[in-house]
Parts: sequence; C-alpha cells; structure tokens
Amino acid sequence: MSAYPNATAAASRNLNNPLATLKPTPTITFMSDIDYDLALVSAAFAHGAEEGWHKVSAAAAARRAGLDLVAARENFAEPGAILLKFGELADRHALTGALQDGAVRDRLFDILLRRFDFLQMHRAGIIALLKSLPAHPALALLLARATLDSMGWLLEGAGEPAKGLAGEIKKRGLALVWAAGLRAWLSDASPDLTATMAAVDTALNRADALAARFSPAPKPAADDEAFTAPDSPSPASPTELT
Repeated sequence: MSAYPNATAAASRNLNNPLATLKPTPTITFMSDIDYDLALVSAAFAHGAEEGWHKVSAAAAARRAGLDLVAARENFAEPGAILLKFGELADRHALTGALQDGAVRDRLFDILLRRFDFLQMHRAGIIALLKSLPAHPALALLLARATLDSMGWLLEGAGEPAKGLAGEIKKRGLALVWAAGLRAWLSDASPDLTATMAAVDTALNRADALAARFSPAPKPAADDEAFTAPDSPSPASPTELT
C-alpha cells in the first residue's frame, strides 16, 4: 500500500486530464525605465519620511515597492543615485508641457512652479532629506551641484541659453530664485502653493532688476552728421562697406 493513499488516484485523474498537470502561467508585468525609476524614488522618499533619511537605500526602496532588486543594483549603485534620479524626474515633470510662448521671465515662472508641483508629491520625504543634510555634507554638496545642473535645463527649457560663462552666471542666479521659492514652499500649507508662487514671483522680479542693472547700456544711434551727404561724394571707409 502506498504511503500516500490518494497518490494513485491523483495520478490516474491527471492521466485522464492532461490539463490538470499544467501549472498556471505567472502574470508578468513589464515596467518602463521611467515607471521603474519613479516607483523606486517615490518609495525611497516615503521611506525617508517614515524612517529617517539615514535608513534610505536603493535596496530598501525596491523592497518597499516590490521592485526587482537586480534592476535597483544596476540603476542605483552609486551613492546619491536616488537624489540624482529624483532631480532628473523633477526636471522632466517641469519641462513637460511647459510654456513656449511669452516672455522668458513668464516661462521661467511657469517651469519653476511645475518643478515645485513635483516636489509637492514627495513633500514629507523632501523635508526629511533637508533636515538630514547638515549631518551629511557630501550629500549636500552633491545636491547643490545637481541643482545647478537642473537650473541649466530649466533655463534652456524657457528658451534662455545656459552655456559658457554667461550661462553659469544665469544658472546661479536662477538657483537663488529657486532657493527663495524653496524656503517659502517648506512652510506653505496652501493647496495651490500661493506663498511659493509669490516668493518665486518676487525673486524673479529682483533677478530681472539686477540683470538690468549690470547689463551693458545699448549703444546710442549714430547722428545724421555721421553719414555722408548724397551731394558730397567721398570715399567710403572700410567699416561702411561691411
């Protein structure tokens, strides 16, 4: 007699019904790279809000979100990778659908507010991160450099070149505008971020005034006397021929 009385009967039933021996096919859900990154970063900031930023890691975030650890290892291996990816996602959100018409100042206002909209989705985690920065100077330096890079993208997105020495100055100026908005955002409890919008608007006005102050004055138009009268033929100078 078999040690498992029902084994023979089960085998017989399976032979009579071949489909009974087939195991159900597991459902496989495919994620795009952007969806994966957003899921992991969101989990990381949620974990930071609850447990403190010192406990945040790519592995912990992947486990929290039920994501593949191998992909987390490949895409978030470097220290600070989560922060860098967060900045990229924030820039992506700000640049998508941003204003293309109007003055550069208005386009910058729109694009900065779009970036704050992304921050608002992860508010608790960002506050926890900022509180931890004094104890992590290397992380603070990384974040500062990443912010400057982001400002360059936002300038370009608003149609303002951000290359060369002039571009570096513009990026630092816009970073000051961003910092003013961030300070307001940290204490802004309004659902539409009224205080943040006001702070960004004021900071942009100050930046405009400062830029106008140090911009070179336009060259005055040449007087009529500088031109040769039609009835006074004289050889043209080389500059008049160009």
